[in-house]
Amino acid sequence: MSHKLDGLVHTQMAVAVSSGSSNCECYGNVRGTPARRRRRVFVQTETGCVLGMDLDRSDNAHTVKRRLQLALNVPTDERSLTFGDVILKNDLSAIQHDSQLLLTKNVMHRSLSTPCLSPTGRNLQQRDQSGPIEILGCSSHCDRTKELIKVIAKAIKNGVDPIPVHGGLGGAYYFRNSRGESVAIVKPTDEEPFAPNNPKGFVGKALGQPGLKPSVRVGETGFREVAAYLLDYDQFANVPPTVLVKVTHSIFNVNDDVNVNNFQSRKNVSKIASLQQFIPHDFDASDHGPSSFPVATVHRIGILDIRIFNTDRHAGNLLVQKLNKVGGLCQMELIPIDHGLCLPESLEDPYFEWIHWPQASIPFSEDELEYIKNLDPVRDSDMLWKELPMIREACLRVLVLCTIFLKEAASFGLCLSEIGEMMSREFSRQEEQPSELEVVCIEAKRMIANSDMSVFEAKGGEDYMFDIDSEDLEGDLFPQIAMDFLNKGLFCSGSKGASGHYPHSKLDENFGEIEVDVTDWPNQDLFQITPKSSKSPKKTDLVGGRSHRLQSGMGTVSGIRRSANEQLPNTTSFVKLADMSKEEWILFLEKFKELLYPAFANHRSSSTGQIQRQRLGTSCQF
Repeated sequence: MSHKLDGLVHTQMAVAVSSGSSNCECYGNVRGTPARRRRRVFVQTETGCVLGMDLDRSDNAHTVKRRLQLALNVPTDERSLTFGDVILKNDLSAIQHDSQLLLTKNVMHRSLSTPCLSPTGRNLQQRDQSGPIEILGCSSHCDRTKELIKVIAKAIKNGVDPIPVHGGLGGAYYFRNSRGESVAIVKPTDEEPFAPNNPKGFVGKALGQPGLKPSVRVGETGFREVAAYLLDYDQFANVPPTVLVKVTHSIFNVNDDVNVNNFQSRKNVSKIASLQQFIPHDFDASDHGPSSFPVATVHRIGILDIRIFNTDRHAGNLLVQKLNKVGGLCQMELIPIDHGLCLPESLEDPYFEWIHWPQASIPFSEDELEYIKNLDPVRDSDMLWKELPMIREACLRVLVLCTIFLKEAASFGLCLSEIGEMMSREFSRQEEQPSELEVVCIEAKRMIANSDMSVFEAKGGEDYMFDIDSEDLEGDLFPQIAMDFLNKGLFCSGSKGASGHYPHSKLDENFGEIEVDVTDWPNQDLFQITPKSSKSPKKTDLVGGRSHRLQSGMGTVSGIRRSANEQLPNTTSFVKLADMSKEEWILFLEKFKELLYPAFANHRSSSTGQIQRQRLGTSCQF
């Protein structure tokens, strides 16, 4: 980036660098990265302040924290430096170039015997000379956005400021070119719903805590937006080009109650954000019935949503472009956006708008089946880990699991709507029931638990941070009482409950004190395990979605502070994938695949001769 734009740059501290190799492991594969001469990292505090710095060979977590304290005047005592799943201590060799680190509060006090080295005065005098927008982790995948970055930087230099987006719950901004045309939408990670600097009053969480979805942490939706684009090979589903960036501008919001003196006084604020190319469009899918949408387009978006386990595919984040008229009819093109709530850390209830559309019931074409057949979950996981090193292993396991599920289901002959139904939960007796996919996962975990308990023992030296650390999510996934019931063999392919799902227990992470309904025990298979004073979660469209469009009718609600604990919906996690060791994970996948075909056959037979249940999407509500 040209140094002529130095006036636009937020002054930051930096130090000179050198480094070594890095190694990391993910779901059983050992993957290394080549040694780099320079490693530039971006350290973000839990309140959203960002500092770019270069790592020296002698640097450790404590020297990095010290530089952060001096540069931003933020407290670092009893705080840890984290890199995805890993708490960084002395060794920083696993940190890759352009990595994003997060400074968070410690769960435990750090050892007083650990030395805290101070950086030298010479290093503190050096400055970061980057431009107003800097791509994080730039590779061949972001070639299309490099020119876009230059266009935006030129516009900022010419005095063309971004425009805030008034719709939605999170902070977002249209960045424009020199002619004033919107060319990109930028979403700072610290302005997400419930993040510290949210401009619309939805605050109450620190970065790294569970957010709008319990399995998606605050501040981590940005790299999920990028992940969806990276996984959309050859623009199969038409996801707009998306990258992770460090952006510096005075328009960004910083709430007074999270400011520190040094940070507050600065005009230009640097933030980590997702940047997505703005796609001109006519409306979104909620403004138009789905009858004119091409079957192939719906199928391709559905295939992507299944792979990434999209928990928020509603009509508002499907943009519609009118194409040339053919035979008197106007063709439509769909552009999927807003993928920040994909790739959760554990399975939950997804939402697929297209499951209600007739196109989803049409069988896959030969080209689509070939595309699905060629998907490689191991390759996809490796690629994401290299491009987005901060991504958590739990998210990659969800990707692997869902890709396997899609491949096997398509091979069996299921259509898109059937696959979506098997992944979606339903309500029975006013309680949320596990989906058929979750039931298969629960049974696979039960099988490996019973097959060889020695496999589960002690890899005690492995230190992972998979569990979401929140007061809302407590206890193990499989309390002993639940395991006792599961061990009675309740995975019966021949019987289902009234909801169309396998009869199965409710395994709630918020277990607390348990009541067991055994009214007709042991004369029936169906039983219920329910935590006391639990509330039935309701499917609520919290995102609302048209963040890609200007909405003059919706104003901001700045000044109103909504507690996250009051606003977040209750939800249930039946299956966690990250609580397994590498050996358990490999064995789990084997059992999972063995159970899929009986589950597919059971779903197909239970649907035969029945009237398809009505499903109303957001575009069909009155």
